[in-house]
Amino acid sequence: MSSLARVSASLARREFTRFIRQPQRVVGTVAQPLLFWLFLGFGFGGSFRPAGMENVTYLEYFFPGVMLMMMLFASIFSSITIIEDRDAGFLQGVLVAPVSRLAIVLGKVLGATSIAMVQTLIFTVAAPFLGLHLGFGSLVMVLGGFVLTGIGFSALGFLLAWGMKSTSAFHAVMMVFLMPLWMLSGALFPIGNVPAAMKVVMLANPVSHALIIIRAPFYAGPAVLLADNAYLLSLAVTVAWAVGCLGLSMARVNRRDKGVEAA
Repeated sequence: MSSLARVSASLARREFTRFIRQPQRVVGTVAQPLLFWLFLGFGFGGSFRPAGMENVTYLEYFFPGVMLMMMLFASIFSSITIIEDRDAGFLQGVLVAPVSRLAIVLGKVLGATSIAMVQTLIFTVAAPFLGLHLGFGSLVMVLGGFVLTGIGFSALGFLLAWGMKSTSAFHAVMMVFLMPLWMLSGALFPIGNVPAAMKVVMLANPVSHALIIIRAPFYAGPAVLLADNAYLLSLAVTVAWAVGCLGLSMARVNRRDKGVEAA
């Protein structure tokens, strides 16, 4: 177990170090969500008038959705490095080393989650300017939501990227699978204002529940949320999503791919 933890920590540290040593990647993962937030926030601000949210600006409503986007982008870039590591030969070296293959999953996922945490924590500084204030208990709940969401996205990205041979294939999967998960989470528009069929899809989307546990602490304290069945349901779904994706990634890595049989 100590060997597993040591190897996982080393791989996670390598992932984080590689991130901060690539300034273009840092700028891209932070600037793109920020621009989305500003452009869409001001662009849709005049037409955002959902029932029951008359006093909420679109900048404020979209704020947790941008945090979710940062989590998504961090997982995407970290998943792409799996393919890059395979092409460079690093991944093959780790696979033949006398260490548990589970360390690869944990290292990648924890590295991606730590990268996402740093980005979103920096972005959280903007909350007071929107009139959103977090007490200590609410901050802890938001951080817990970040961790669960980061693990869920990173493990899912790992699962999708593990068997891919090129980064272009992963980008295609990202656009038709990962991005729609974010778009249908309620990050861009309230779930209550969509047709019934789409509402069913959005409620079945685990990312929708991840957004709820990130957004809710900005408006209520721990005592209120922990007594709210809707919040507890979203928390349970998010935990199940994160654990499930992590388990599937571990199972995928433990399964050896068959080579070409000799004639």
